[in-house]
Amino acid sequence: MAMEKRFVLMVAVFLGLQSLVAATSGTATYYTEYTPSACYGNQNKGTMIAAASDAIYNKGAACGRRYSVKCTGPTNQGVPHPCTGASVTVTIVDLCPSPGCQATLDLSQQAFAAIADQNAGKIKIEYTQV
Repeated sequence: MAMEKRFVLMVAVFLGLQSLVAATSGTATYYTEYTPSACYGNQNKGTMIAAASDAIYNKGAACGRRYSVKCTGPTNQGVPHPCTGASVTVTIVDLCPSPGCQATLDLSQQAFAAIADQNAGKIKIEYTQV
């Protein structure tokens, strides 16, 4: 009987944790100039990087955070099926400031290409901090 209660408790905890890692919806674009960045200046942080919108950037608190990003669909009629089905993990290295920022995350060109057709330019995404 005690074993059954432990199992039920473990399942409840697991399901509770699953709801904490639910993906957030947003949009993504891409950029090609990676340095200097708001977080790291001229330091090269690789190519799987992103700039965060003001809401995520939080005055620099997001610098270094990693997000798993997956394309969920198009934002325009230009490329009706842009998603590759893959996901990518990016590190926040920059700010995509308002009012010029056109997306939740502005991915590096390589990160965007891993999850979507670059011809789409802007896509719908789901992202989760990892």
